[in-house]
Amino acid sequence: MTALLEAEAEHVFEIEVSGKKYPAYRVQHNSKLGPFKGGVRFHPHVNIDEVRALATLMSFKTAAVGLPLGGGKGGIAVDPKTLSRAEVEELARRYARHLAPHIGSEKDIPAPDVNTNAEIIDWMVDEYEKTSGAPDKGSFTGKSMQNGGSEGREAATGRGGVIALVELLKAQGLLDKPLTVALQGFGNVGYFFAKTLKEYPNLKLIAISNSKHTWVQTAGIDVKNAVHVPTGTPRPEALHDVQSTTPQPSDIITSIKADVLVLAALEDAVTEENVEGVQASIVVELANGPISSAAEKYLLKNSVTILPDVVANAGGVIVSYLEWKQNKESEHWGEARVNQRLADILTKASDEMLERAASKKLSLKQAAFELAVERIVQA
Repeated sequence: MTALLEAEAEHVFEIEVSGKKYPAYRVQHNSKLGPFKGGVRFHPHVNIDEVRALATLMSFKTAAVGLPLGGGKGGIAVDPKTLSRAEVEELARRYARHLAPHIGSEKDIPAPDVNTNAEIIDWMVDEYEKTSGAPDKGSFTGKSMQNGGSEGREAATGRGGVIALVELLKAQGLLDKPLTVALQGFGNVGYFFAKTLKEYPNLKLIAISNSKHTWVQTAGIDVKNAVHVPTGTPRPEALHDVQSTTPQPSDIITSIKADVLVLAALEDAVTEENVEGVQASIVVELANGPISSAAEKYLLKNSVTILPDVVANAGGVIVSYLEWKQNKESEHWGEARVNQRLADILTKASDEMLERAASKKLSLKQAAFELAVERIVQA
């Protein structure tokens, strides 16, 4: 197991823009199953330990859902809001130029992450292709549509969370029962989770929150008519169904009386401090690491089912994989085809995790990681 935790390669360097130097990283953790895969973030708190941890998690995530990819992660320690657009472009291009010998569609396929987007990735692809001297659209994913991006990418993580939840409810014999859902986090992931949830009328969204407020509407909250700006954040307070609802403190969302609590905001949303307030019997980890280890033990001891992040939020990396496949095959699929492939992959992965958990009396997280480790070792 120790060998599984050691990275195959670590690239630590500096990028100078406008006379200032920024630490930059790319950790390539494990390529037993295929090319390294993982995002690049621009954030002042990026450091080698964080990037190592996230690269390791990506190896287990791709393996847990059966993708022929390994795990990687990258980042630059910078607050992009302090830079001009030209400086951000220069930063992105120098990052791609430095890593050009070590990345590519058959080696390592970076993608957007915190504070990076399709425009930044397009710059990186352009610089990588100039540096390597050959076209390679599959060298990065999360590109703009006109540069080889995939339909369905923006909605993928939220949609995938619903797919995984539905498989869990099927296994528990609950899918046809009327159930209530509380959703923490109404950014891109939470918005598309809520929108996809409308495909299952018996699953009623009764509470949503953002970083400022929680809105509770027991009659149900319908987000299908919400205006969503791809470059912005959906605003829950603009939803028609909550216009007459008094906003409550943001942190009460975890203690709302609902059958399912979906955590789509930040890590450590449920900790020792607030775990006893959780009333849901199912908690979905749609963010990365939203439940602390102590809180997880408490919930499992109290018979709460936790749908783990390693599978629940894998929709994004699955559609990144599908973008890579389209690039390699010089194809562009319609959204319906992408969504169907996403559903096929995630349904299979969820069912395998549920089956392993039931047969060996493991938590879903233990089952997912056991399957991931087996796949990496056997490869």
